[in-house]
Order: sequence, then structure tokens, then C-alpha cells
Amino acid sequence: MHVLVVDIGGTHIKVRATSHRQLVKIPSGPDMTPRAMVKAVREATSRWSYDAVSLGYPGPVLHGRIASEPRNLGTGWVGFRFSRAFARPVRIINDAAMQALGSYRRGRMLFLGLGTGLGTALVVDGVLEPMELAHLPYKKGLTYEDYVGKAGLRRLGKKRWRRHVAEVVAMLKAALEVNDVVIGGGNAKLLKRVPKGARLGNNRHAFLGGVRLWMDEAGDVRR
Repeated sequence: MHVLVVDIGGTHIKVRATSHRQLVKIPSGPDMTPRAMVKAVREATSRWSYDAVSLGYPGPVLHGRIASEPRNLGTGWVGFRFSRAFARPVRIINDAAMQALGSYRRGRMLFLGLGTGLGTALVVDGVLEPMELAHLPYKKGLTYEDYVGKAGLRRLGKKRWRRHVAEVVAMLKAALEVNDVVIGGGNAKLLKRVPKGARLGNNRHAFLGGVRLWMDEAGDVRR
């Protein structure tokens, strides 16, 4: 069984499959609807072989279904029938949760995705718990995302932004009592030093997380 993994972002959609080593990037943005996304992915992978699809979605996903429209994409995502559009079984997960699942080693792990926004997920003893911490109050009436997301980076500059990333890592690590913090997302590369108690993730882990969605307890991909 081969799995197609689609990591949906506000700037790019990254596509990879277990049957291909090639990574495909498709430009995204505020006009990207689910129908346009599926069309672009299917065209880019028309010669690929896959039996199932994993979607990493940049927003809340409850019980395998998109719970609200994305902030940085077009509309129409809630209720869209992805399985029918792809003509394959589809599993949907929050994009940060997908990368968290692929980054997990052991114990209690917090994942923070520094990208257009702030993605968060918790994995405890192998059990994934997607979270929405980004929009909680942080400072001066602004949220965590307002400080460590892309808008915060532009407003604060790299030096001050890095200080807030370190502070947010320390605060959330203590509050959630985790023994491992993984920092991923496109802007993680801008950190000069990895905050204490944290390690850098890799966007390739999102692909592994997407594959793990279809694995059984023995670590084999379900057929």
C-alpha cells in the first residue's frame, strides 16, 4: 500500500508519496480552494501510484474532519469531500500534528511549528493530541501567534522574535510538563540557537507523520 502525503501550507503545498522520492511544491495562497488544491495535486502526481491520501491541514481538525476555514487560504474547506475528489481513502489531520507525529520519539513531546502562524501539537506516550495554542493570550493583548508567527517576525525583527520564541518554548514546556520540545516549520531555520530543552524538527517529518496515520500497531502500513 502506497500513501500520498499532502502538507497544505499558506505559501506552498508540499506533496510526496511512499512510491516516489520526489518532493513536489505547489504555490498556495489566499485563493487556494480545496477543489483547486486537489486539481493541482492530481495533475502534479498523475503518473504516481498511491492507494491512500494523508492531508495535513493548517487549522482545527476534529474526528478526522475540518472544523473551520483556514486563515491563509481560500474558502470551501469545511465539508469538502476529499475522498471523492481524490478517488482514494483520505485521512485528515492538522498540519502541525502531522509533523509532530513524524517527529515523535518517546515520553511527552510538544511540537511548535513556526510558519505563517504557530502550529502546536502534543504527543504523550505515542498518543497524538492536536492543540490550538496559537490564539491564546500572550502579551499586551496579543496572542502567541502574533509574536512568534510570520507577522510577529516582520513586526519585531529577527533578534526580538528569537527572544520571544525562547520565552514561549520555556513557558509552554513548563506548563505542559513535557520532556521534549520539537521546533519545526519554515521559520525554524532563522533561529541562531535552539532554545534550551528543545530540538529542531524537519519538514520531512511531516511526510513520515502522514505515513504513520496509516500504520498499524506493529508499524506496518495498513492495506
